[in-house]
Amino acid sequence: MYRDLGRQDYMRTWQRMIQFTNARVVDPAAYDNQIWFVEHDPVFTLGRAGRMEHLKQATTIPVVRTDRGGQITYHGPGQLVVYCLFYLKQMASGVSSLVRKLEQQIMQVLECYGISGHLVPGAPGVYVRHKKIASLGLRVSRFCCYHGFALNVHMDLEPFTLIHPCGYPDLQVTHIAEWLDPAVKVPDLSHVIRTTKSVFDLW
Repeated sequence: MYRDLGRQDYMRTWQRMIQFTNARVVDPAAYDNQIWFVEHDPVFTLGRAGRMEHLKQATTIPVVRTDRGGQITYHGPGQLVVYCLFYLKQMASGVSSLVRKLEQQIMQVLECYGISGHLVPGAPGVYVRHKKIASLGLRVSRFCCYHGFALNVHMDLEPFTLIHPCGYPDLQVTHIAEWLDPAVKVPDLSHVIRTTKSVFDLW
């Protein structure tokens, strides 16, 4: 099941994911796998092991410590966040294989726009010429997975300069808009959602 939630506050969406997952833990068979498409108001999020020193300077943008994996990242307008609420036991899939499949499908989405993405060993996510275009972080509780990935579409990248993205001091960040021919109209989020649906499945 796909759900397009539009623009949402991060904390509110996170709580909705936790509520959904807690209910599913009690009765997994009663809930279908879901993918939520969201655009967030500006926010920095830190994963469970995230270190505050990766926030390089004070900012008026909220900072939220969350329960996903990974270090610090930024969410904001023009970025598509895709939350994957899956029951891994039902899917016969482990976390590592899920991460690999998500990365491969993100690269298929990019190919739809003529962009060649690649992976970096030991650094989850998808890159274009070694600039990160999609970050990924998951949380699993009793075989129930939530959180997901963020794909930069057409956004203000300046907030990424305030952090060490994903904990890497020299990591550069990019978005789809950077790699399109100037004569090509940059797709809006609704278009990218449709494109994502065309190559994703719920397994």
